Amino acid sequence: MDPGGRSAERGDGESSGPAAPPSRYESQKRRDWNTFLQYLKNHKPPLSLSRCSGAHVIEFLKYLDQFGKTKVHLNGCAFFGHPNPPAPCACPLRQAWGSLDALIGRLRAAYEENGGRPESNPFGARAVRIYLREVREAQAKARGIPYEKKKRKRPAVTATGSSASASTTSHPASGGVGPSAHP
Repeated sequence: MDPGGRSAERGDGESSGPAAPPSRYESQKRRDWNTFLQYLKNHKPPLSLSRCSGAHVIEFLKYLDQFGKTKVHLNGCAFFGHPNPPAPCACPLRQAWGSLDALIGRLRAAYEENGGRPESNPFGARAVRIYLREVREAQAKARGIPYEKKKRKRPAVTATGSSASASTTSHPASGGVGPSAHP
């Protein structure tokens, strides 16, 4: 019984045990969602979620750059294009592309979990995808490390023309186990 005299049973007649704590991903997604909502609230003028567009999402990502920890060399820097610069420089710290990409994935899921329609999801907007691609390419150039999408290994073809068993084929793009989620 709770303080109001009601039973601690759920509506289906079963008692509710201790809830499992949310996963690290779920906790991070909730934290990111709350941060974005706070950003909208503090925006001048304040923005409602329903009026939020891909442009606002990009503005949010640029705002987050001030908290970044990744050195991104500018075109005029002597270390532009060097993966391991020998000395410090005055180039800005930014959010790493991978962090922004993961953030957008979590916010895209959170938007829909909080009642947003997939077709109006500002985190999936074309402008956001283009912005992320540009950040990835610029950071790769600045560090001198080209970004190359991991390629899946094709199953080996035997002399008879049939392919090796798909159940034992390794897929590097998905961590080496099971079918890849990416085409």
